[in-house]
Formats: sequence, C-alpha cells, structure tokens
Amino acid sequence: MGIDFNADEIFEIAVYIEQNGADFYRKAAESISGKYNKDLLLHLAEMEDEHEQTFKKLRSELSEKEKITTTFDPEGESEYYLRALADTRVFYEKKFDTTSLKEIFKEAITAEKDSIVFYLGMKDVVPDHLGKKKLDDIIKEEMGHITLLSKELLEL
Repeated sequence: MGIDFNADEIFEIAVYIEQNGADFYRKAAESISGKYNKDLLLHLAEMEDEHEQTFKKLRSELSEKEKITTTFDPEGESEYYLRALADTRVFYEKKFDTTSLKEIFKEAITAEKDSIVFYLGMKDVVPDHLGKKKLDDIIKEEMGHITLLSKELLEL
C-alpha cells in the first residue's frame, strides 16, 4: 500500500524549493564578477521569491478537500520525506564553477528540470480528489523558468 499526498503538501514543498532556488541565485551572485552578472542573478533570486509567493497564494486557494491528510502521520514524517527529496534533488549543494555565469545557468536549468520531474512524480501519488490537477500550475511555472534560463544561456 502506497502513501497518498495531497496538493497542500506538494505546494508546501514547492514553496520550500523556491526558497532553495532564491538562495542558490543569491549565493551565486556573491561568487560572480561583474555588476551585470550579479544584478541578473539577484533578479533571478527575486523571481524565485515571487514564485514562492505565487505558490503560497495558490496553496491558500486550495479547498479543504484538497488539504485532507489521508495517512496517519502524527510525527509529520511525510513532510520530512518530501523535504529530503527536494533537498537532494532540486537546488541542492553541488560543486561547480560559480564564477562562470554559463555554468550557473546550466546548473539552474538542471535544477528546474529536476523540479519538474519531482512534481510529475508527485502527480502519481496525489489522487484527483486531493488536488492532482493543481500540480499542473507548479509545473507550468517551472517550465517558464527553464524557458527564461535557456534564453539567457543562449545569449551568453
């Protein structure tokens, strides 16, 4: 028997992933030279902050039905499980050349792709009646990130 999650739990993790993304860009901005590069990375961090707010808003709009917990979890272990997945698969600490804008963008694109794979996988464990379709909003936002980052990478 598997564990079902609800849209509320996934939106909570989406907020957390956006916070990790903002931290990623801010740390990268500290390492990179050039005002334009720093400003660009800080702008990307601000975009992650905005997406965090978007996901918080979407989460607040979920129906009570989409927030129902289906598994007895008095210790909140499902949240720890999801956070562990997010921390080890999306915007996690890796060694790469943080002085190269090109490498930063490549790592960011990989992280965004990983987040989409994570959310697609989560769609398999969120039943329709617990808000499965709402996860498409998260995936759509993340796909927009990839488009923007890819465009920036091509311009380098």
